[in-house]
Amino acid sequence: MFPWSTLFLLALAHLVRADQVIFSDDSLSNGWQDWSWGSTIDYAATNIKEDASSLSVVSTAYSALSLKAPATIGNFAGLRFDIAGDNPPIQFYIQSTTDNSQSPTIPLTAFSKTVNSSAFTSVLVDFSQLPPTGAPLGAGTWDRINFQALGDGATYNLDNLVLVDSIVIAPKFLSAEPIGANVIAVTGQGAIDFTTLQVKLNGKPVAVKNIQTVPTVDISSKTITYLTLSSRFSPGSLVISAGNGTSFSYTIPAATNGSINQHNSFPINDRIYGVNFPTDAAYIQHLGVTISRKGGNAETAYNPFGDFTNAGNDWYFENRAADNSDDWVGWVQGAESEAIMLLPALDWVSKDATSYSYSKSVYPDQAKFDPYNADAGNGQLADGTWVTPPDPTTAYVPWNVTAAKQFLSGLVHKPEVVTIDNEIEIASNTHQDMHPNPLGYDEILQRVLNFGGVAKEALPTVQVAAPSTCAWWYYWTSTIGDSDKAAHNGSDFLPWFLQQMAAHDKATKQRLLDFLDIHYYYAPDTSANDDAAKALRLRMSRSLWDPTYVDESWINGTAYNSQPNPDKVMLIPRMQALIQQYYPGTKLSIGEFSSGADTELTGGLLTVDMLGIFGKHKLDQATYWATPDEKGPIGLAYWLFRGYGTTFGSQSAEVSIPSFNPDLLGIYAGTNAQHNNATLVVVNKDPVNPVSLHLAGLPAGSFFLRHFGGQAGIAKFQTTIKIDSADLLVVPAHTAVFLQQLK
Repeated sequence: MFPWSTLFLLALAHLVRADQVIFSDDSLSNGWQDWSWGSTIDYAATNIKEDASSLSVVSTAYSALSLKAPATIGNFAGLRFDIAGDNPPIQFYIQSTTDNSQSPTIPLTAFSKTVNSSAFTSVLVDFSQLPPTGAPLGAGTWDRINFQALGDGATYNLDNLVLVDSIVIAPKFLSAEPIGANVIAVTGQGAIDFTTLQVKLNGKPVAVKNIQTVPTVDISSKTITYLTLSSRFSPGSLVISAGNGTSFSYTIPAATNGSINQHNSFPINDRIYGVNFPTDAAYIQHLGVTISRKGGNAETAYNPFGDFTNAGNDWYFENRAADNSDDWVGWVQGAESEAIMLLPALDWVSKDATSYSYSKSVYPDQAKFDPYNADAGNGQLADGTWVTPPDPTTAYVPWNVTAAKQFLSGLVHKPEVVTIDNEIEIASNTHQDMHPNPLGYDEILQRVLNFGGVAKEALPTVQVAAPSTCAWWYYWTSTIGDSDKAAHNGSDFLPWFLQQMAAHDKATKQRLLDFLDIHYYYAPDTSANDDAAKALRLRMSRSLWDPTYVDESWINGTAYNSQPNPDKVMLIPRMQALIQQYYPGTKLSIGEFSSGADTELTGGLLTVDMLGIFGKHKLDQATYWATPDEKGPIGLAYWLFRGYGTTFGSQSAEVSIPSFNPDLLGIYAGTNAQHNNATLVVVNKDPVNPVSLHLAGLPAGSFFLRHFGGQAGIAKFQTTIKIDSADLLVVPAHTAVFLQQLK
């Protein structure tokens, strides 16, 4: 096996012609300048060294060693440096001071997980294939290199920082995996000689009848080659070996039998393929984003008469400039995505782009201050208690339904959906400076009625989504707690909210609530990201639908709601049942959801599973929080279903697998309205073993294939394959595949 990090840690050969030294001993070289912030830098450190000295860095939270080049560096092949430290929590990125653009931030762990303080580890950053996706740095006026600490700060040493003129990497097989009915997908680097490759199935040589090397989508520095075998896969051993001793071995299991019925289907609401804050029109089109949301905590304080927001408790209660909502809706809709816009529903919005609530000069004893603005504090003392909040006019101006109506009535571009604020049930924490008192059932309801009514009045065709509740606990209670529930006859919050909305709409003879909108973040802790955590991450999706799945978290404990089976989340059917009971006709929206691991392969596989579940279980709307990296694992999940105009299908088709194990497999069938174009998405959650499927009803013929994962890692691959009705369909370990019938 060859891990992706090998590409960045070891160059098999360096051809050095005009390398540029940045630092070697005692000082920066060749006109480089120190533009660091919040860091103590020693250019003559001797605590660990390779020659006379090394460069020592001690960075506070989110501060950085930042090195400015005398000219652009994009013409270099890469950066080589030696680093020592106890796995310092830092991330690397390259920046342009001309336009302030920057490369993706790359954690040190993407280069090496074994950096230690006893010796230097050599790292090579190849600008043509940056981890984790392998995407190139690309054109730009790049002239600044940053090593930024994370939230706990970082201490480490660097030496021998050199821009290298060229990198020559010897040809190498990186992975070779069975996929489809008789195809080996080979990823590699360099000019691979496929004449040395041998394939044996159950000990017998199998001839390769076709070799097709195709460009990898978005990643030009790697190749993928599809080898079509003369024999179809069958259960048993598969060995793929090359002349240089590289070998890949698999056991193809016996078939898991099932069936697909395209004629037993129902429509998929394409609003389930949404995200928050898409970056631009190309992003929407590349990933097939159907609906885009402008939401989040900061938008609670959005002032449309100046375009300001406030970060709240997420970042030191600081005001900042914001995108104009009218313009945002316009370009999103111009990119053929529908738009969800948040309407503030508290009493204050930001007054400018620079003010903040908790000045150190007024509150000197706060626990933390912004590392970029030493006067702005977090509003809390060291013991976690809040200081007395300031006069709201310190950072805000008043907001009410009259201002909201003026804003909405003046919009040139009308959003399809308006959400009434964002997670206001926890505003006494997230926006403690403007609303320090906990919100209860009645206040939440009244704010939804007030501002939802204004939205319907100003935009008669708009759909209203509320209450955008943040998490499982607050589905059933308020921040006030038991006394608030007792004052409402012991009712859990969301059922009570639906009843009140139904009663209001019946009395006014007008539907105000179109979507019950909730946010859902998985409760189990997978932060360790070890094998056990990855397996848990991939089975957590069962909480979206499975009535037998007991949540593996604090939810599986003492009941704190009066709902049936309180330890079984079964989110979508549970909420659909509440809607049917209390306010039929209301749609269900998940305005924020996440894999919890945006840069990890299993996060992408989980997101594929979630998108499949949303369609299969008739969810009406969903938007990922926040903006998936287009070329990262979550972006790949959207690309798999809808990328570049090739979509899963408008109908969810019946798929039946009697021995289905949702911990290890996700499988979703789609079709078009005419039932003559089969689509299949399969997620193999097993980290080691391929899966073999035999699906009756899957048509024979040519199929367009997309896939990511497995040994090939986080990259987009696609080709065309053929499948016969009797074939095994093989999917490698930790891999998601998309198959669509070609006509």
